[in-house]
Amino acid sequence: MVNKPHIREQTEEREESLSPCAAKSKFSRGRLKWEEPCPIRTSFQRDRDRIIYSKAFRRLKHKTQVFIAPMGDHYVTRLTHTLEVSQIARTIARALNLNEDLAEAIALGHDLGHTPFGHIGEEVLNGLYPGGFRHNEQSLRVVDLLEREGHGLNLTWEVRDGILNHSKGQVDILGDGWGDVHTLEGQICKIADIVAYVNHDVEDAIRAGIISQKDLPEAVAAGLGHTHSQRINTLVCDIINCSWPVRGNGNLTNPTIAMSPEIIGATNIFRQFLFDRVYHPSLAGEDAVKARQVLTLLYSYFLAHEDGLPREFACLPDDEGRKVIDYIAGMTDQYALRLADEISR
Repeated sequence: MVNKPHIREQTEEREESLSPCAAKSKFSRGRLKWEEPCPIRTSFQRDRDRIIYSKAFRRLKHKTQVFIAPMGDHYVTRLTHTLEVSQIARTIARALNLNEDLAEAIALGHDLGHTPFGHIGEEVLNGLYPGGFRHNEQSLRVVDLLEREGHGLNLTWEVRDGILNHSKGQVDILGDGWGDVHTLEGQICKIADIVAYVNHDVEDAIRAGIISQKDLPEAVAAGLGHTHSQRINTLVCDIINCSWPVRGNGNLTNPTIAMSPEIIGATNIFRQFLFDRVYHPSLAGEDAVKARQVLTLLYSYFLAHEDGLPREFACLPDDEGRKVIDYIAGMTDQYALRLADEISR
């Protein structure tokens, strides 16, 4: 009887038809700990599934994107943001004949380390913890250590690299300080993250009454479009068109995901508008003051009462309160508020 090839091996063979610039699962740099390959899924598909079934991924549905614990049903959460980034990244990767499974896995895992209360939470924990706190590094810590009660998800190097290097800060798109991602699929996720958040955050800001449609800079409407769907379409099409050489050319000296100068310019204006009118003001509002008080209280309390930490955190090696930071960073907005209220009684 002839042995049938594993389904995984058939998928890996199909990957040979991808662009020479694509990351191939068969040639992954591997995992932190060796594992027997799955007979059905490639290594990148396996990583995607591990992320989706993780507890950290599940909690994203109750974590703030920009607005803290909003009352409306249609505000973006970390989970809906993550799904939008995944959809955009998959669309671009497929069009460029790159590895869609890798792009999807990175996108789904990129924000697992985000704190409660959005960027306010990140700012507070960064100030409280002597070693500093950055959500991209925490996302890697989640998949390397915190999931599975200290065993981590044991993801591939390519997915871990994309998660660690997705963060951009406030630097211009593709400008100085943009940072390195070592796969094209990781570069796609880094840009897809921006495409998603500038468009859904402006919709949330309009919904919240912070800005109106007419407040948007003229360069944004002229360069990207007047509606959410027009802007998404403009950005995705521009990225695909400007990155087209990576689709089939394995002889490129420096293959990269690119955008046209005109669209980069309009998008940077769009981002700066959001920083000036939405993100920075949100750090000083009444909700932000409450978030700072809650996180500071939780940090002080658990530093003095480590016996109150859940078992999976209590058993972690400690470094000046690192296990307390890990516990707080994993909380959802509502859980942090509820726990702080209980402690205060």
